[in-house]
Amino acid sequence: MSYYSRLNKSFEGALRLPLNNCTKYVLISDCHRGTGSSNDNFLKNQNLYTAALQYYYRMGYTYIELGDGDELWENRSMEQIIETHSNIFRLLSRFHEQGRLHMLYGNHDIVKKDSRYTARSCTTYPRCCGSNAYLERRPLFPDIRFHAGIILENTSVPYSRNVYLTHGHQADLFNSTFWRFSRFLVRYFWKPLERYGVLDPTSAAKNYTRKQKTEERLHHWARQENHILITGHTHRPTLSEDDPYYYNSGSCVHPFCITCLEIEYMQIRLVKWTLEVRPDMSLYAAREVLAGPTSLNKTF
Repeated sequence: MSYYSRLNKSFEGALRLPLNNCTKYVLISDCHRGTGSSNDNFLKNQNLYTAALQYYYRMGYTYIELGDGDELWENRSMEQIIETHSNIFRLLSRFHEQGRLHMLYGNHDIVKKDSRYTARSCTTYPRCCGSNAYLERRPLFPDIRFHAGIILENTSVPYSRNVYLTHGHQADLFNSTFWRFSRFLVRYFWKPLERYGVLDPTSAAKNYTRKQKTEERLHHWARQENHILITGHTHRPTLSEDDPYYYNSGSCVHPFCITCLEIEYMQIRLVKWTLEVRPDMSLYAAREVLAGPTSLNKTF
């Protein structure tokens, strides 16, 4: 199956959500939440991510995770990831309780496409009650379904294009069709070498040539299908007035920052969250608009 066919297949029977002047979405990808070890790339930005989640919850956004939320290639246990980052999952569960949480799976958490796996591993999280020695299990994502793709249906202007969301690994053979082989290499070969600074050459996020090729394929599919396509996977944030077909939310594992895409009032913007210092030397999480807003009502 070609990458073009794999992308088409991702949107067969996709979840459809409304897109209009009243909807507000935040698109975040590639958190790669781990187990708290030295290989947990999420750890360095977990406070920024927490601040961003609190902001988007308070401002009424619907949270859409574009895949690779949890690092299940390097780690076997989803339960251990949830326990390590229980405060994060508590915040996500609040979105879920209000019907404001939608999840895609990527290549690093592709096992979530199996509803039996998610029913077993994503239903509760531990919460401290009084003493840290006592943990209570609370509902996490009951009845959640992880999707290959989501379509935001534009109902605000006639003949406007819909917005297609997927992780983006479908454009990469090794990270889609041969994901089990790639997982084996990451788990037993590249993970130990990462401690010594050796990067995984099969990763679209760490290999520039593979990143470029993947993005060219994603852009080609979007232009041929005349859709707005938003992905993650390559970790390279992208939003340009000159390219009305392909956008990328970036990741939560950049050095010193996380990036995401916000959709509000039928406009999309690329945002960066960083740790800044006030004149009194106190730290705070700063939100900065890197690009946009760009209208999603353009017709081509």
